[in-house]
Amino acid sequence: MKSLVLAEKPSVARDIARVLNCRRNISGAIEGDSYIVTWALGHLVTLADPEGYDKKYKEWNLSALPMIPKKWELVVIRQTAKQYSNVKAQLFRKDVGQIIIATDAGREGELVARWILDKAGCRKPIRRLWISSVTDKAIREGFACLKDGQKYNGLYHAAKSRAEADWLVGINATRALTCKYNAQLSCGRVQTPTLAIIAAREAEIRSFSPEDYYGLTCLAGGIKWSWQHKKSGSLSTFRKDTVENIRGALKGKNLTVTEVTRSEKHVPSPGLYDLTELQRDANRRFGFSAKETLNIMQRLYENHKVLTYPRTDSRYIGSDIVPTIKERLKSCNIGPYRQFIPDLLKSAIKTNKSFVDDKKVSDHHAIIPTEEYVQLEHMTNEERKIYDLVIRRFISVLLPPSEYEQTTLKAAAEGELFTAKGKVVKKTGWKAVYEAGTGNLADDYEDGCEDTPEDNRGEIQTLPDIKKGASLPISRADITSGKTKPPVRFTEATLLSAMENPVKYMQSKDKAAKKILGETGGLGTVATRADIIEKLFHSFLIEKKGNELFVTSKGTQLLKLVPEDLKKPELTAAWEAKLSRIAEGSGKDTEFIQEITHYTQELIEEIKSADGTFRHDNLTNSKCPRCGKRLLAVNGKNSRLLVCQDRECGYRETIARTSNARCPNCHKKMELIKKGEEETFVCACGYKEKLSAFKARREKEGAGVTKKDVQKYLKKQKDEPVNNAFAAALSGIKLDGGQD
Repeated sequence: MKSLVLAEKPSVARDIARVLNCRRNISGAIEGDSYIVTWALGHLVTLADPEGYDKKYKEWNLSALPMIPKKWELVVIRQTAKQYSNVKAQLFRKDVGQIIIATDAGREGELVARWILDKAGCRKPIRRLWISSVTDKAIREGFACLKDGQKYNGLYHAAKSRAEADWLVGINATRALTCKYNAQLSCGRVQTPTLAIIAAREAEIRSFSPEDYYGLTCLAGGIKWSWQHKKSGSLSTFRKDTVENIRGALKGKNLTVTEVTRSEKHVPSPGLYDLTELQRDANRRFGFSAKETLNIMQRLYENHKVLTYPRTDSRYIGSDIVPTIKERLKSCNIGPYRQFIPDLLKSAIKTNKSFVDDKKVSDHHAIIPTEEYVQLEHMTNEERKIYDLVIRRFISVLLPPSEYEQTTLKAAAEGELFTAKGKVVKKTGWKAVYEAGTGNLADDYEDGCEDTPEDNRGEIQTLPDIKKGASLPISRADITSGKTKPPVRFTEATLLSAMENPVKYMQSKDKAAKKILGETGGLGTVATRADIIEKLFHSFLIEKKGNELFVTSKGTQLLKLVPEDLKKPELTAAWEAKLSRIAEGSGKDTEFIQEITHYTQELIEEIKSADGTFRHDNLTNSKCPRCGKRLLAVNGKNSRLLVCQDRECGYRETIARTSNARCPNCHKKMELIKKGEEETFVCACGYKEKLSAFKARREKEGAGVTKKDVQKYLKKQKDEPVNNAFAAALSGIKLDGGQD
């Protein structure tokens, strides 16, 4: 009898097939002597839409809500139905004795496989391949120790319960709000609290009133001293008269050094990456969105096989990985990493609890390199950037801490306290990895420095050798001033941090709920946060200006109309606690869904009885070519669109998009605007150029591109739908080859 291996994607299936010596291609699978390898294309099966349960649900009607299925129905996704048929045919082959689930090792991967088996009605014995990388070695080792598939029943029930609960709450609440207010309004237990977090920050900024604060510095003995409040330790005060009086009293006086403190400081490496931390760094350094980073990581994991599983929430590796560290280092001992890796390979690898801890490894360990040999020339520029981040972080944890001596001086004059700080680097340690990189990140990882208020950091300077009791004449004294600053707006990087740790945004003081939210990883999971942010963009609930995120008028109005419960992170905390118990086998999925059903009924009643209004304040005079209703002007993530206000019509047209073409004056990216049959590039600096003139100029400059370049560019632009005429215009663009 043969074993049927079910992978999540074709690329992984091909790798597994090669390792298992399966070489014969058959319809939707690869066959060998002992194994048949087939694949999904992500989800092949999903929960049925409402109309799949009852035809009356095809029309959105408030009176028909809530929709509570008596029995959950699975449907084959139409776009991938052919591959589902291929998989099903292999499942029921008479010579197949068992199924080996080889989908991604996690909650969602388990659901991909189990739903296929459930829909097909396959009851053959199952085993589980559980690996964190798809190198040949990992696959061989994984097949040598396959797990009993029944051990993962809890994980499957938790995943299924999460999907069903999100269907009940998300679909019912979205339909209720849309019908009640005659607008396309969507909500959910993760996206709505995330939107509320951005809105709360915006409210803080708008209500913020800046205040003037003052400080005092003086020069004595070649050292710049800062006045320090005796009681609070602050280097500033809101009272100007205080520092003016002190400055007056210092004229012609001396500072007496009262204290000289020298202390050795050790700064450890910032630790290995989980997905969220990597997405934050990639956004901060390269401007990559969370979704872009995940997609790049997926390619490095699946196609290049040089990094381990990306969707991990752990920043630690287990003790079982330690013996493989040298082999992993050898695989990436190339290019810029050669100045560090050979020395690490010469001696025994030193590990510690800062990155090796079995108790802190969840389903997957941190993102680290695999043992696969690296070929940088086969990577895109974006892939190399993400790979570089991971490798430098991996090397850094194996290097000693950065060491420096910090000197703190204190002095007194006229009853006032003054301080000065100096720093001498003793050992660069792990920071050498970043100082040698293309972008120096070493200073970003100072212990807590970036979180310290600017007026309380003090100036780090080179200090002369000075003794306690020294009397130094004051040569000058200056008053410094500044204004308190409002909280900064969220970027995708900082929003990911807020989603990961939303405790401070919780309204309740329930310590247990806060603890649960902290333990379960916050709002969403490492695998879903990027999609949640993208959904907020595509629903036009948030928009981006520069790198900052803003709530749109639609988003602000939605938050006023949505039930309070759905805006709170506490809801996710409660769900995740119960889902974790289901995954562990100590909770029942039937009880959880029963609770969610009751909650959904209460939620819909609250929406039905609410007293609120929604107003489109972005209506244009342009009419929808399909239904004749007025179009709405909206901002997509990288474009401006006209969208039909009628949900059922669904028409949308891109009228302007940020292109990769550069302005010849300021070299910034230009926007391509379509008016009638003419397209024009427009830059923020005021430069304008018709598309036809742009093409002629670029051809004259000899800056043409290949068809492959154009196709790659157009594929990249598919984040927002583009009407055919606009796509055709884009296809003729000669792109600027400059880097961002």
